[in-house]
Parts: sequence; C-alpha cells; structure tokens
Amino acid sequence: MRKIRVLVVDDSVVIRRMVTDILAAAPSIAVVDAAADGATALAAIPRVEPDLLVLDVDMPDMNGVAVLAEVRRVHATLPVILLSPLTERAAATTLRALSLGAADYVTRPVLTLDMETVKAQLAAQLLPKIHGLHRTEPLRPAAARPDEPPLVVPRTPLAPVGVVAIGASTGGPNALTGLFAELPASMPVPVVVVQHMPPMYTRLLADRLSSSCPLSFHEARDGDVLEPGHVWIAPGDRHLRLVRDGAAVRIVLDDGPPENSCRPSVDVLFRSAAATHGAASLAVVLTGMGQDGLRGCEALHRSGGSILVQDRDSAAVWGMPGAVAAAGLAQAVLPLRQIAGEIVRRVAAHPGTTND
Repeated sequence: MRKIRVLVVDDSVVIRRMVTDILAAAPSIAVVDAAADGATALAAIPRVEPDLLVLDVDMPDMNGVAVLAEVRRVHATLPVILLSPLTERAAATTLRALSLGAADYVTRPVLTLDMETVKAQLAAQLLPKIHGLHRTEPLRPAAARPDEPPLVVPRTPLAPVGVVAIGASTGGPNALTGLFAELPASMPVPVVVVQHMPPMYTRLLADRLSSSCPLSFHEARDGDVLEPGHVWIAPGDRHLRLVRDGAAVRIVLDDGPPENSCRPSVDVLFRSAAATHGAASLAVVLTGMGQDGLRGCEALHRSGGSILVQDRDSAAVWGMPGAVAAAGLAQAVLPLRQIAGEIVRRVAAHPGTTND
C-alpha cells in the first residue's frame, strides 16, 4: 500500500525532529521532507509532492497563515494540519488559518514533561488526524456518485422545530462559518453547537463567527437561557446539556467523563435536546472524525426529532456524518451549501415555534 507522504514544517529543531520521528515510526506514513521555515516549505512542495502538510502556525518571518495562503493559491486541495501552541495569540492565528482552508490542528506540546510522554501525547493527536484526512480517492465536486443516488429531502409535512443542535469536529470551523453565513439574523429558534476544540479556542470561535455571520454568538455559560436568534457554542473541555426550567430551557455545563474521547461531546448535547425538545429537535451533524453524535442521534430518532447530515463530498472527514447516515438515522444527506436552506425551510414551516 502506498504510504501517506507528509511534509513537516516547524522552526523548532526539537519539535520538527519529534514530529518527524513520530511519523517515520508509523508504517503507513513517509516523511518526504522537513522544513524550518515557510519559504523552504513552499519551495519543497512541488519537488517532494506531499499528500499532506504538517505546519507550525507560529513561525517568524512567514507564519502559518502566510504559508497557508500561498499553499491554497497554488495547491488548492493539499490537506494541512496545523501545529498550534496553547496561547491566545496562536489560537487566534490558528482560527484564521482554519478559515483559509487548513483541515485541522493539533496542540503543540509544551516541553516541560519527559520527552517520551510529550511524544506519546503528540502522536495520539496527530496520527489519527493524518489517517482521517488522507483520502484514498480524489476529491470530487459535491455531486451524486454513480452508485449513490442523491437522497431527496422528503416534502412531507414537517414537525415544528424548537431548537437546532449542531455537532462538528475536523473541518468544523470552516463548515460552521459557511453554514451560519447563510442563516438569517431573524432565526426564530435558538441554536446550540458542539465543536471539538480546547478551551480558549471556543471563545475565539464565537467571537470570529460574530464578526462574520448575522446571528448573535456566545461561548456558553452555565445557566444561560436559550433565546431565538442566538447561537451558543459549548466551551472547550465542558459538556453542554439542555435542561427544562419551567417555561425556559437552560444550559448546564459539567466536567463529566469524556464520551467518544471528547469533552464537549455531541452525544451529550443531542441526548439532552431529545429530552428537552423531543420531536421539536433538529440535529445537524457536520464534518468530523469518529462517531461522536451517533448515540445522540439514536436518542433523537427515538424521540421523533429530525436529523440532517453533511454529505461525503463536502465534508473534510465523513466519519461523524457518515456514521449517522450509515445507521439510517438521517432524514437528509446534503452538501454543506444546502444545509442552511433546509434548516430555514424546516424552521419556517411552523412560524411562531418557540422552545416549547
């Protein structure tokens, strides 16, 4: 089997060597080059023809955003995984790079633990993302496959919608930006999002979406009351549940055990939406690795809720949406560009619907 060809770019000799060693030890990966700066990396790409780029976002002279902008100009479909330090400045740069088309990121290790521990932590983050992002078939336009007829959205009477719950992971920040840009500020129902991200990143994501999309975005706080026209994003490392409080629905944050190795977990949000809104729940599963959201969708399906998933061709990784589609739980499998319109159609079918 052909190995995944990876180019590593990092200005730190220690990190560059660590990443190279991790990847070289993986039987399915070949490190085709390692560069200490952006200019060297850009010159190497046509020479070594990588399948994937691992790119430090925080480099002098030419940072990750500048490198990525040039990569996207010349190599539009080359997947890029960012190495990002856990600092606010680096997090902001990472979100900017994700908006330019980086597929995912891993947190750059802090070299305070013993090197083997640091190496193991980085490998646990990086290797699954490389394997998840490497496609065994070329990217296609978002169209039907010959053996896969398009799923037609049923035009049967639609249930009232009281809440829209969205789950996303790898490729999610870009998908969320595209989705929310098409939703109106006058959305008559609240929206709640779980995007797999660490603390600080989720606040910056909410700020970034607020600056570019019509709705009002918030990093969720414990006790927040859902309101129409507002979007709440689960904070990093906290589960988000919805609970009934009289006529209102509130957000409860907790530090319960990770589910599907995730906290926040899409399953936790979706199960709570099924409990609070039942058939008036509309769930949307966007791009992401793994199966987080599948069990929650089973609970939503049992309660009569509706489920939309992003299709294979428009998703960076079709793990999460693909698992829900394969289980037969999705009412519609749609390209990203059509999901906002379908949400609006379903919400508008019952004007005046609230959290009830």
